[in-house]
Amino acid sequence: MRLFIAAARESGLTIGLVPTMGALHEGHGALMRCAREETDYVVATIFVNPTQFDRPEDFQKYPRNIETDLAFCDRLGVDAVLAPSAKEMYPGEVLTSVEVAGISSRLEGEFRPGHFRGVATVVAKLFNIVTADRAYFGEKDAQQLAVIQKMVADLNLPVTIVTVPTVREADGLAMSSRNQRLTPEDRRNAPALYQALCEAERLIRNGSRSAPEVRQGALTLLLRNPVIRIEYLEVVDSATFQPVEMVTGDVRIAAAVWLGDVRLIDNVFVRGA
Repeated sequence: MRLFIAAARESGLTIGLVPTMGALHEGHGALMRCAREETDYVVATIFVNPTQFDRPEDFQKYPRNIETDLAFCDRLGVDAVLAPSAKEMYPGEVLTSVEVAGISSRLEGEFRPGHFRGVATVVAKLFNIVTADRAYFGEKDAQQLAVIQKMVADLNLPVTIVTVPTVREADGLAMSSRNQRLTPEDRRNAPALYQALCEAERLIRNGSRSAPEVRQGALTLLLRNPVIRIEYLEVVDSATFQPVEMVTGDVRIAAAVWLGDVRLIDNVFVRGA
């Protein structure tokens, strides 16, 4: 991969990176199209990173189909794919890790201990392998995005992080590799998550500034669907992901729910007053 990057650099090309865990869908496609438009040489990485899974069974069940993923990348004009094995990425005992304090401690960090340490460490490794000018991340994983943006700023990493809006199904469900594990009944119920987040957004846009009131409005809607198990639903500062009591600046309403044995996350951004 470094030889490919060096050759591209010698030709004066700019490098775009799209890190993925495979099971590619149109959400990844949006990242790749953006990279294709903005850079000259597009690299996608496909690596199901074991260190960011807090539950071994989730890692084992994560969908994998490298042939389909490679064909997807080819259709979207990706120039190179890096698809290493876990042994290549972690050839020996790993004694070094990257941890972004503060942002990593709430929401996903609270319910998935060690998750963001695994994310930040593997993304830092990928940035060192693929020395891209621009790296593309989806807004669906907004807290992950905030962690990576802070890591890049704090460590002076020479890469620009580009945010791409969440891509949704026609009924509003955010595209995710985990969606394919939903049963037909759970798939029918899944859009309720986005509907609840939109209700919270509606309350803020209609003048509500009380975060508990906004949160309760979204929860009331979500609780009408008894098959959905709520892990969290919070109104947080969009930069720090710390909870807010009053909506006076930019916020995200972020949530995680369970449908059967599938965990879904989603969020909406709301510009503050």
